[in-house]
Amino acid sequence: MSPPKQRAPGPASGAVPDAADVAAFREVVLDFYAAQGRTLPWRETRDPYAILVSEIMLQQTQVDRVREKYREFLGEFPTLEALAAAELSRVLTVWQGLGYNRRAVALKNCAQAAVEQLGGKLPADIARLESLPGIGPYTARAVAAFAFDIPSAFIETNIRSVFILHFFPGAESVHDRELLPLVEAALVRERPREWYYALMDYGAMLKKTRVNPSRQSAHHVRQSPFRGSNRERRSLILRSILASPGITQKDLVRALPEQEESLAGNLERLEREGFIRRERGGFVIC
Repeated sequence: MSPPKQRAPGPASGAVPDAADVAAFREVVLDFYAAQGRTLPWRETRDPYAILVSEIMLQQTQVDRVREKYREFLGEFPTLEALAAAELSRVLTVWQGLGYNRRAVALKNCAQAAVEQLGGKLPADIARLESLPGIGPYTARAVAAFAFDIPSAFIETNIRSVFILHFFPGAESVHDRELLPLVEAALVRERPREWYYALMDYGAMLKKTRVNPSRQSAHHVRQSPFRGSNRERRSLILRSILASPGITQKDLVRALPEQEESLAGNLERLEREGFIRRERGGFVIC
């Protein structure tokens, strides 16, 4: 195994960049955004619910796929109240094509909690946002920035790429705890919404034009192929139950013969996770 590459001096060794370095870095990012920033539907609103929907959808799903589904989902469930009241089967049906169906369940659970506990409104407070089911540290801070212009430091994959490229050239296994002080130092506190959009667009461009800088991150994980995976098998089971509510395990084996060995285990897990339930000898969506 070859030895790890030496880190560049300065911020990569733990120092925060000086004011001149921060100003130069911001100029690069904001100039790119002014010239080539993306137009995306969730950037046309400050509705915290719509922004939450986009953030959940964008987790592990490409922007182009989310762009197609975002308006459809909000057309079907335009408010937290509408999503909270909807049948899970309908939510999963509209979610089809985005993958990672757990996110749809988490989003519905979040909507129900917001309606029950907060009167159907998402708060302009990071700690209260994070207290809702399905909202973690990143999502809470992203919603706060994009809906309410609340400045705080957070990292996602494109932001990670930008800071690694600029401040950790040649380094390996860069941890997010090393990046966060730099993200905090560079944050345009009076315009966090615009600043984070600029960082994300700049990072997306970097990934298309060079080797992905995020590969130098300690947190980088290659996404496993969907085809042939257990995720695909679970997705096909849910699709079959959505199409034929009450379908029996025997009929599922007939419909999905390649899953005969794994079907029982996946049905048990889907039931335990709250996707499906047994009803009159068959399976339905919860």
